[in-house]
Amino acid sequence: MPGAPAQPDMTTQPRPVYVIGGGPGGLAVAAALRARGVRAVVIEKSDGVGSSWRGHYDRLHLHTTRRLSALPGLRIPRRYGRWVSRDDLVRYLERYAEHHELELITGVEVTRVDRGAGPGAATAGTGAADAGAPGGAVAESVSGQLPGWTLHASGGRELAAAAVVVATGFNHSPALPDWPGRDTYTGRLLHAGDYRSPAPFAGLDVLVVGVGNTGAEIAVDLTEGGAASVRLAVRTAPHLVRRSTAGWPAQRTGILVRRLPVRLVDRLGALVAKASVPDLSAYGLPRPATGLYSRVREGAIPVQDVGLIDAVRAGAVLPVAAVESFAGAEVVLADGSRITPDVVIAATGYRRALEGLVGHLGVLDERGRPLARGGRTAASAPGLYFTGFTNPISGMLRELALDARKIAKALPRGLSHRP
Repeated sequence: MPGAPAQPDMTTQPRPVYVIGGGPGGLAVAAALRARGVRAVVIEKSDGVGSSWRGHYDRLHLHTTRRLSALPGLRIPRRYGRWVSRDDLVRYLERYAEHHELELITGVEVTRVDRGAGPGAATAGTGAADAGAPGGAVAESVSGQLPGWTLHASGGRELAAAAVVVATGFNHSPALPDWPGRDTYTGRLLHAGDYRSPAPFAGLDVLVVGVGNTGAEIAVDLTEGGAASVRLAVRTAPHLVRRSTAGWPAQRTGILVRRLPVRLVDRLGALVAKASVPDLSAYGLPRPATGLYSRVREGAIPVQDVGLIDAVRAGAVLPVAAVESFAGAEVVLADGSRITPDVVIAATGYRRALEGLVGHLGVLDERGRPLARGGRTAASAPGLYFTGFTNPISGMLRELALDARKIAKALPRGLSHRP
């Protein structure tokens, strides 16, 4: 394991870069900034790093390889295997923060970011404890290059920042569709974010709604964990890919094709699917009509097979039509059929939930996504960066590592040498 990084003297930087979010994206940016002599303070609303990963279901493993999932400055241990488990990734993130000696404030939630440093804004002081305290002097702008920012946080805190990196995560707030009759449904309805293991559902009839990677894996987990029956509600047929073929991971293919023409990748994807994935049309899961990369550009990544194909072919997972509404104890499907599951698990995705934090700054598009990410900023908001708000086929953790380096290089050199 590489030795501890050299420690730059950052005590003369009274106004740090604040990084909002202590997940892999936030930690990676903080480490990259620290390596360039820029003081970065990570603010995390939970009580530790990697909180969203801690909340994922028990069987989760990365769909990206260990080698291509490490953050800048620290490899993931070989003993974690090729496909790193949830618990091992959390251990890695904890070790990452320790290894880079990152400044971390936990239990504090940033609720709003404003341009400029307001009259009550506090500097970070000389440590994480001071950084979380309200009050204090306001530092001047950094060499006139950045306007500075004020962070409004829980406990009435106002923090003055030279720059801000928003890394609150792609999966921030569970999104539950407003199905007609949902509020009067007499069965049990929960979001996939609340699912941990199949044990509580043994012997029950379960409907999983949504056939993304999460829904597909939960459905398989339920069948293996003793659920009496498992249905999988499908609105749009997904692209299914093998996680690895003859030792070649799907992630590497995703990296190679990212810059190729969409139509070419669509054609190649169709050929690969016919050769490696059986046609499941007879089981209620037809091949998708839209090309693989076209779907990716729309925001829908392929589903990596971790048992779904076999489960569908064996009849252990039964694909059904999409959910349209609820009626008492019944779930009404798009084809007009009605079913009465004991439990409905909605694997219906998440919202970025950035509107309250930065929505007033004109930095989001009509879908609530950042207009710029990585080392780029919106023209109206110099010094405000975003990372982790896309879901690329090349691998989320890999892209977070690349973003971290780009953000560190984009920040003015004056941040590192301020008198």
